[in-house]
Amino acid sequence: MINNSTTPTDKNVNTWNPGAGANSDIIVSLDIGTTKICALIARVTPEGKIDVLGSGTAASKGLMRGVIHNVPDAVKAIKEAVEKAEIQSGMRITKVVVGIAGQHIKCFKHRNYLTREINNFITTEDVDELIEQVHKIVLPHGEKVIHVLPVTFKVNNDEGIINPVGMRCTSLEGDFLIVTGHKDSIENIGTCVEQAGLEIAGLILEPIASSISVLNQKEKDAGVALVDIGGGTTDIAIFHKGIIRHTAVIPFGGNSITEDVEEGCEVLSDDAELLKTKHGSSLVLDKFENVIITIPDRFGNNQSHKVSMKNLALIIHARVDEILEEVYHHIRKSDFENKLRAGIVLTGGGSMLKNIEYHCKYLSGLRSRKGGVDHRLVNLREEINSPKFATAVGLALKGIELLRDKKIDPGFVTMELNHSNVQEEVTTTTINNEINDVPEQVVHEDVLDRDLVNVAQPADLASSSEKPEKKGILDRFITMIEDQFNVKGDSPDLGKFDEEY
Repeated sequence: MINNSTTPTDKNVNTWNPGAGANSDIIVSLDIGTTKICALIARVTPEGKIDVLGSGTAASKGLMRGVIHNVPDAVKAIKEAVEKAEIQSGMRITKVVVGIAGQHIKCFKHRNYLTREINNFITTEDVDELIEQVHKIVLPHGEKVIHVLPVTFKVNNDEGIINPVGMRCTSLEGDFLIVTGHKDSIENIGTCVEQAGLEIAGLILEPIASSISVLNQKEKDAGVALVDIGGGTTDIAIFHKGIIRHTAVIPFGGNSITEDVEEGCEVLSDDAELLKTKHGSSLVLDKFENVIITIPDRFGNNQSHKVSMKNLALIIHARVDEILEEVYHHIRKSDFENKLRAGIVLTGGGSMLKNIEYHCKYLSGLRSRKGGVDHRLVNLREEINSPKFATAVGLALKGIELLRDKKIDPGFVTMELNHSNVQEEVTTTTINNEINDVPEQVVHEDVLDRDLVNVAQPADLASSSEKPEKKGILDRFITMIEDQFNVKGDSPDLGKFDEEY
């Protein structure tokens, strides 16, 4: 049992008080992405929302466009993310629901039928047998089935049946969407997770997971395309009448935009990422015409580097245009171009780019919006309440669904961690993060807004936390006289007014 007597100010420590056997409804998701690896420990509330008990992220290493290229580096990053989630929750993770993506993912349609006649009512076992037959389909060498997704069924001569269970018939056919991946890439994920000391309870295609956390049922019924713009890939899932109709993975993502900025603006990779996230725009606006962004010297020659915001927007616009064109190509390929009444929903870290939803709307002619996960969370943790965590939250929701359907067994965590050690480790981590988050110098500033920003250093943070010295009687008397004669002393707001004028 865990003693959750944490301090009120420590918001990163789990305050949930589990009872006996409470870990049977806890799920753990692991999102192995190109830019980050995220581990999430969660349980579902009666309202169907996610209560995050612990989370951990680590910079992704050993991956390129969703595919593992360096097993030791990937294992190390997985261990780091899992350890952070364990420290927050006070639980030991034993197995996980893992997401999979990458340019090796393919999907195609397939029709199958039962090899025997049915002279009675269709049962769930009959449908399961039909799906099991599809799992045994012959694939090209090196390919492996990840998902068999039922689309519609044909009962006797009636097509378009969504759920045939309970109907009387003599023949049963089904249309399926089969998702496959390269066998070696799938097994590499399993190897990394196992070497990190974990067991894989389920493998879920990431766009399917993201759709669970971002989309609502009305959108799926009306017709919608979910576009998850990650670091290495852009994942697509198209729904109509509540059924997934098409899925695809595009081998371009946010990292491609950053690389273009790095080359086009002749800056370092870290500066390119900051330029993209802080000043970047998917559309080229008139107000960018005379705006210059100054990047301080990085090479010791005391020469700053200047970047035109218009040129930055032009570079970003070109790459986003290419990504969205590829997205629209898959929408046309799915034959549901004119059936997406809910339009396109953008999510993932790349969707946080300014004006990208308007760019998408202009290019496709479909209504577009950005989608987040806030409506799925019961405790809106700042570090999780972001489109970047759509896949991790969706994997947790899918895992809970599999638990309820008894398709996977419980026991994702054990209550083994000593809480006193957890508290000490979390406090140390928090203090270190605060120090590391303080930048050593100004990375880039819009010269039209302000020429110089005073950046607080750790010493300044420490001194600012000290209590001000109390004034004596004489000091208070002088202050009163100054106020009566409107004598302006040293005001902390003077700098603010000086900047405005």
